[in-house]
Amino acid sequence: MKAQLGLLLSLLVLVVGCATRSISDSGYPGHGYYGAKQSNPLYKGEISEFEVLGVDPDSNITDDDIKKAFNENPGRKLLRKGDPVLLIQSGAMIPDQVMIEQMEKSFSVTVFTGVPEKDKKENQSYSKSLRLSAAKAGIGTIVVYWGVLESGIEDLATKSVSWFPIIGSAVPDEAQKMRIRLKVAVIDVRSGQWEIFTPGTIDDKSYSGRFNREHSDQEQVAALKAAAYELAAEGIAARFIK
Repeated sequence: MKAQLGLLLSLLVLVVGCATRSISDSGYPGHGYYGAKQSNPLYKGEISEFEVLGVDPDSNITDDDIKKAFNENPGRKLLRKGDPVLLIQSGAMIPDQVMIEQMEKSFSVTVFTGVPEKDKKENQSYSKSLRLSAAKAGIGTIVVYWGVLESGIEDLATKSVSWFPIIGSAVPDEAQKMRIRLKVAVIDVRSGQWEIFTPGTIDDKSYSGRFNREHSDQEQVAALKAAAYELAAEGIAARFIK
């Protein structure tokens, strides 16, 4: 019985906690797990899919409306290499530079803010305003992406045997598992037709000590973003370029 209790306690100590943060608020959260603190003071939340796609969940939609939309759908719009796109990262004033660089391998990129507007009265008005902004710039396609970073922390045995503070703080005593998930919407400016897809999930594991915890975390975030953005840009090109 005592052996089982000891095993249970050791398992409880093993996992410290977990956190979820937006790619637009991806600074080091400290140990603010189960609701990590905000690290970007400019972060004001996310724009929703309803707003971007012009879908009003409160409208009185009929079966005829659905049939009409289905019949009018021209299918996937194909692009040419080098076509202009309006790139938006939900929650960010400007998309991450790595994503811009990846998209520029296939398209001519113009960036636009993904910071949500306050007091919007209608979802459709935001979507149409977005499409009008792109049309005035001669851009036929809008690409919006969302992303979350999910992480979990595990204690290592070194934490219990690090007797000397200076030495022990340099010894890795935590392992952080992290994964990134993206969602990408590609919208045709002229018709408003859209398609959403999700690139594959990418994960990583990193070890850190007390003094290099933040540096290790941010290196892990940067590596995951770079890999995910490359995968997303390649996915857009593969799906939409003729």
